[in-house]
Amino acid sequence: MLNWADKLIEEYTGGRQELKKRADQLDRNNPTDMNDLKQINSMIESMTFSLDWMKTGRQPGTFRGADEKSIYQKNSYANIDWLPDLEKELRDENNINKKHLHMTREEKLILRDILTSFSLRERQCYLLHEAQRMSMNDIAVELGVSKGTVHEYIKRARKKVEERINLKHAN
Repeated sequence: MLNWADKLIEEYTGGRQELKKRADQLDRNNPTDMNDLKQINSMIESMTFSLDWMKTGRQPGTFRGADEKSIYQKNSYANIDWLPDLEKELRDENNINKKHLHMTREEKLILRDILTSFSLRERQCYLLHEAQRMSMNDIAVELGVSKGTVHEYIKRARKKVEERINLKHAN
């Protein structure tokens, strides 16, 4: 479910939070702790720089490079092979929908754009609920958040899908 960029962003975010906690515990009156604080602040700054780069796909503070937001996630979703094989599901003899399903390249690009417009949690909750048919309660347990939080993420994701559909019909 998570691509390599999402996993790396999650790891860096957690590491940066740990560094901030450590920095808060240091004694500002102790010269040794102040040297440690300088090092920790430098590491926090480096991690923030790296996170910005991973989230945007370009070096922070420059105007050259990849200009697309979430470029690493889009590249990961360019190949939609991770979607379940809907045709196989439709071959079930008890299924009344015996037609062939096919996504055109344009439809795959639209799906990719929708998925990359989601935040990491929106994408996790939406795909677990809609594609995997997990209940909101089960998702909450798996992700370690409340059921209300899961509901809110799914609601936001659905709103983004709705906006994208309305945009397509408007054109």
